[in-house]
Parts: sequence; structure tokens; C-alpha cells
Amino acid sequence: MSEGKSNGRRHCLIVSCHPLADSLCNHLVARVSKAFTGADIEIEHLDLYESDFVAPLSAAERRGYHSGEFDSSALTEEIAALQRAEILVLIFPTWWFGMPALLKGWFDRVWAPGIAFDQPHKVGERITPKLDGLKQCLVITTLGSPWWVDRLVVRRPLKRILKWALIGVCAPTARFEMLSVYSAMALDQRRLNRFLRRIDKAVKGIVQRCSP
Repeated sequence: MSEGKSNGRRHCLIVSCHPLADSLCNHLVARVSKAFTGADIEIEHLDLYESDFVAPLSAAERRGYHSGEFDSSALTEEIAALQRAEILVLIFPTWWFGMPALLKGWFDRVWAPGIAFDQPHKVGERITPKLDGLKQCLVITTLGSPWWVDRLVVRRPLKRILKWALIGVCAPTARFEMLSVYSAMALDQRRLNRFLRRIDKAVKGIVQRCSP
């Protein structure tokens, strides 16, 4: 784990989720890390597969969702990394127009009551966001489907969930950006290079906004 904000540097948490080490997603992790090179930003990478992250909520964790005493004892490092982060980068494949099970589990278990939000006092009230330190979120995802299915047929469900139901609720002041590469299994070098330039541009924007 990194030293976080103790050294005065901005902190970026990269969370990636793909079972294959030679996947396009892991190639994109390397590209993002390279794009941050030279910036005064502390980078921490959590690979959910490599770290053997456990996705399902335990019975004790689920009971704690509404008891006011969420059991975070098995998640101390993951929670500390999230709470340090001013920049969050998510890199993962979109499967069946949703996120992989491990990433969903990371949200279920780490973005928990008392950590990412506080439960409302009364039924019908809104939850209270707690990730005030999170200022920027960049989502990078690969899809096997063509762009028109995601955008025109199913209307980008994953973007709506991430932007409005997760980031927007728990870190409402965070700037959100999502980059998607479509028909990834038929990706040629020209389209890949174009997507890599989009990533470089997005990271450059983050670095510029983090500058004093």
C-alpha cells in the first residue's frame, strides 16, 4: 500500500478486473499508469483477480448494512485505499452490459454504510454521501458488442448505474468520464491507437485539474 496523502501528493486508485493477465484490459492498465508518469500523483493499483478479492457479502456484512454496525474487519486495506483516493480509475470488461462479478462485489462490500455513505434516518430519505475526497472518476471499459447496441438499444445501462447510482450518490462532487471501446474482439491497430489517444487525453485532463 502507498503512503496516501501523508506526503502531500494527490492519490489515485486504479481498480482493474479481468481474469486474463494478457487481456486488453490489463494492457490498458499499463497505458493508464504510463500516462500518469511524471505527475505528482501517488498511484495505487488494486487488481481484483490478482489480489483474490472475495465478491460475495458475508452474512455479518449484510446484517451490518442496516444495523449501523457494518463489519469491515476483512476489508481494512481496500477501504483505506478508497478513502485515500481523490482520483478513481476503473478498468474492466463489460459483460452482458454489466460489470464483472468481482467488481460488483467490490462495490457491494467496500462501498458500504459508514464508508461510502450513511444510511438515511427515516424510510424515504436520501442516503448521505461520504466520499467527499473523491474528485475525479475515469471509467475505461471494453465491450464485445458494437456501439449501436449499447447506445441505441440498451441505452448505456452501465454508464447510468456508475454515474448516477454509485459515483453520483456517494461522491456527488466527483467529475465523471467514461471511455468505451466497442467490438473489442475485432479491434484493429488503428482503432486501438485511437482509443489509447483518448485515454492519454483523459489522463492528461485529470493531471491538469490536479495541478495547484
